[in-house]
Amino acid sequence: MANFRKRGPHQWQAQVRKQGHPPQAKTFETRAAAQRWARAVEHEMDRGIFVSRAEAESTTLRELLERYLEEVTPLKRGAAPKTARIHALMRHPLAQRIVASIRGVDIARYRDERLKRVSPATVKRDLVIVSHLFEVARKEWGIQVANPVRDVRLPAHGKARERRLQPDLKGGESEVARLTRACRAARNPHLLPIVRLALETAMRQGELVNLRWEHVHLARRIAHLPDTKNGEARTVPLSTAALKILRSLPRSLTGQVFAGLTSEAVKRAFARAVRRAGIDDLHFHDLRHEATSALFERGLNIMEVASITGHKDLRMLRRYTHLRAEDLAKKLG
Repeated sequence: MANFRKRGPHQWQAQVRKQGHPPQAKTFETRAAAQRWARAVEHEMDRGIFVSRAEAESTTLRELLERYLEEVTPLKRGAAPKTARIHALMRHPLAQRIVASIRGVDIARYRDERLKRVSPATVKRDLVIVSHLFEVARKEWGIQVANPVRDVRLPAHGKARERRLQPDLKGGESEVARLTRACRAARNPHLLPIVRLALETAMRQGELVNLRWEHVHLARRIAHLPDTKNGEARTVPLSTAALKILRSLPRSLTGQVFAGLTSEAVKRAFARAVRRAGIDDLHFHDLRHEATSALFERGLNIMEVASITGHKDLRMLRRYTHLRAEDLAKKLG
């Protein structure tokens, strides 16, 4: 049976009590809305299909994100960048909303607002996390809430970056030389060797940060990566220059090649070095683009390059290979 009582000058609370079910209560702005909700709840109870929405109607998105951060994120690859992304989501006003009240239109508004400041790829990564959060909440935590991300269009992929480090075109220093000098002057002693290794091996930032001496075999000229972004281990051949860099590094008790280094520290130090070098629009991941393109320019075929870089989809490899037209012209004669 449903009861209704006025709460303050403008709100009505509906209460539904039925034997065999926990009491249900919800507050509305009008008595009519409260009555509609109560009838719907009683109808579901009569049909035996009622599921309590109390938790969804009393839990904020921030609270769900905190639980997700504690229980789900540590089990996923790339936990560090995902953690930073979740903390940013927790600071957004949407995180203060009750999850049962979040609709597709709210997610679309968040998407459009973010697209004014960051890339489509960044917004898509945010929404993938939010979507997975709602799915975990519904399927594993028993919180009866719909996934509002399913109701909106995810941002389309932006144009692939084609950033290459520029050679000496006007009698001045190349960008590699300027970047090297800036990294050598960095407070972080790991920055220069990690940048040079990225250019020699095409390894991702996370792969370099997590590299351990037990997986580096200098005599065999290989570095084994047991845990990579695509979930498959791979072994990277080491050039003469890469060997020289690794042999120059001190050993630590931790076993890490770059002891104590984090991806966030690399990101900050690299950004400062790029500014000091006077280089525009260069990200650490662009070093992977540069290194992969250089592998093709050395004459390796696509399967050989894929075995080094770890690309499972050869079509994706094209996004990382931007051969200079000038160099191709020389080959044509």
